[in-house]
Amino acid sequence: MKETQPATSTASPESTPTTRRQLLKGALGAGVTAAAVPSLSGVAAAHFPIEIAIDIQPENAENFIDLSEHETVTVAVKQSEFVTNDGNSETFDPTERAVRYRFGSRLALEDGEGARPVDDGESREPDDDAADGQSSLVLTFPVDEMGFDGGEETAWLYWERDESGDHGYAGFDSVRVYRGHPRGNGLIEQLQRLLGGETASSAD
Repeated sequence: MKETQPATSTASPESTPTTRRQLLKGALGAGVTAAAVPSLSGVAAAHFPIEIAIDIQPENAENFIDLSEHETVTVAVKQSEFVTNDGNSETFDPTERAVRYRFGSRLALEDGEGARPVDDGESREPDDDAADGQSSLVLTFPVDEMGFDGGEETAWLYWERDESGDHGYAGFDSVRVYRGHPRGNGLIEQLQRLLGGETASSAD
C-alpha cells in the first residue's frame, strides 16, 4: 500500500541553517533560468513565461518524490510581482486566481499533460518570521500524473490564464525524483560496507 508523502522533514531548520533547497535555489535562479528557458519550445516559452514563485513541499526542505511510495505532493504557489511584456506591472495572487494549474515534468506540461490539483487548495497565511508577509496557496497533486520517470531535478508548474489552456505563467523549483531509493544511495552504501569491512580486518 502506498504511503502519502511526509509533510515535514526530520531535520530541524535551526540545525541546518543552509538547506539543500537554499543551495539549489541559488543555483537554479542563476543557472536553470538561463539554461532551461531557451530549451523550452518557442510556443511554451512565449505562452508560459516564468513569472510564478513556487515552493515544492513547503514544510520539507529535501523536496523528494518517491514514485514508488508517494501518492501526492504539495506545492505552495506564492504571490509574485513582475513586469509584463507590454511594460505593465502585474501582481499574481494565487488566492484570487482561478485554480487552473498543471504540475510535473517540463515535457509533460509542454504536451498539455501533467497533474491537476486534487481540490481548490488551501490558503495559508505567512509565518511570523516570513520575509514577504504574503499569503500563499498550497495545492496537492497526484504523483502518478506528473510524468516523472525518476532522476529529475526540476519540477514545473503551469497556471492557465483561461480554459483553453494555451496561455498563462510558469514556475519551477528543485526536486529529487526517484523510485524506491534516491539515486546514488547504492554506491554510498557499498562504500560504507567496504570501509566497515576494512575496519574489521584491521581490528583482527
